Amino acid sequence: MKKIIFILLLSATHLCKAQTILPLRQQAAKADSLLLDRFQNLLPALMQKHRIDMWIIVGREYAEDPVMRTMLPATWLHARRRTILIFYNGSNGLERLAVARYDVGNLFKGVWNPEQQPAQWQRLAEVVKVRKPRTIGINISGTFAHADGLTKTESDSLFGYLGSYNLASAEPLAVDWLQLRTAAELRLYEDMCALTHHIIKECFSGAVVKPGVTTTEDLVWWLRDKVQSLGLQTWFHPTVDVQRSTKGEGDTNRSFASRPGETVIQSGDLLHCDFGISYLGLHTDMQQLAYVLKPGEKEAPAYLKKALATGNRLQDLLTKEFRGGRTGNQVLKATIAAAKAEGIEPSIYSHPIGYHGHAAGPAIGMWDMQAGVPGSGDQVLLYNTCYAIELNAKVPIKEWNKDIRVMLEEQGLFTADGVRYVHGRQKELLLVGADVNNYLGQ
Repeated sequence: MKKIIFILLLSATHLCKAQTILPLRQQAAKADSLLLDRFQNLLPALMQKHRIDMWIIVGREYAEDPVMRTMLPATWLHARRRTILIFYNGSNGLERLAVARYDVGNLFKGVWNPEQQPAQWQRLAEVVKVRKPRTIGINISGTFAHADGLTKTESDSLFGYLGSYNLASAEPLAVDWLQLRTAAELRLYEDMCALTHHIIKECFSGAVVKPGVTTTEDLVWWLRDKVQSLGLQTWFHPTVDVQRSTKGEGDTNRSFASRPGETVIQSGDLLHCDFGISYLGLHTDMQQLAYVLKPGEKEAPAYLKKALATGNRLQDLLTKEFRGGRTGNQVLKATIAAAKAEGIEPSIYSHPIGYHGHAAGPAIGMWDMQAGVPGSGDQVLLYNTCYAIELNAKVPIKEWNKDIRVMLEEQGLFTADGVRYVHGRQKELLLVGADVNNYLGQ
């Protein structure tokens, strides 16, 4: 079967950019390949690291454990009835079992025959007894909802049948499973970030935006329609907002607790979007800025270019503080101190990204927690993890007699070599109405 190619027309004079999105059958094969690679080459080492030789994950249809949802084969859109997954890291390597009526795709061998043993929980106890695990990890966590998927009813049954074993929270194991990315996943992320950038670029173009007519909500729904037309999904409802010279419009005192109101876009506006896509189990989360050219203008005003450079400098100060073994709160504190020393008024709210948009791992600030984030902010940074480098710098604009927020967000890969933006970052304002190709710097 041939791959389906979707062409994103960025504007009449831009070069066409093609992105390949696999048909669903090929997506399923790719997703299962990525998952098998993680099971074979990542999970055994993680279980050994956290001294958990058996990990039991329980989910019921419509009440799936968040971790289980990252482990099901592509043809299993949800858990079925009650699904119990077992990972046992024994002397013969990692076993992947399912106490279910049937195999779970090609990834888990079914080990329950109700005709022989009608009680599913009793069958689980039998499987565990044969293997004699020292420590059984279960998904309970007070810090991460991602690792707290064992519901009350299932927990009662689990402890009732396996209470004599050493049952321990699998939170560290679950968090590492969710946040660590493989080489194959990172290659996929390159394509996903490129596609997200191109969708934003098309949205912030003269082909879509008509000053005096188009509203911010028009663009929000354009983004939703565009993603749906590509056979993809958004994992959150996008935001598009405006900052402009008019007093009281787009001011920096607007709380992030509420969405901005619908605004008709005008020439001279500074546009901002917050947008991400989902594909093959991974997610993107990006924020970029565009300037709506006034009649006769060929480029954005120098003061807005300078403001964007301030935002880029804040990104540099943040990523410079990434260190393996540092906590998110330590990175936050150091970045804020460095920014203020340079006269930048910062707000940092970066987060891991991967299987979830707001993923498990170290939180580096939240927009309303600039002194540190209890719990998730105390987690240490690990290499081979991806972050949404999300922040804003409040910059005074003398020409507007007000401050603006330079709100930016890009995906960054953290390795022993530091942070690398997966598909570059915005270093020039996108221009609405430009007749030249204007794209991201590296």
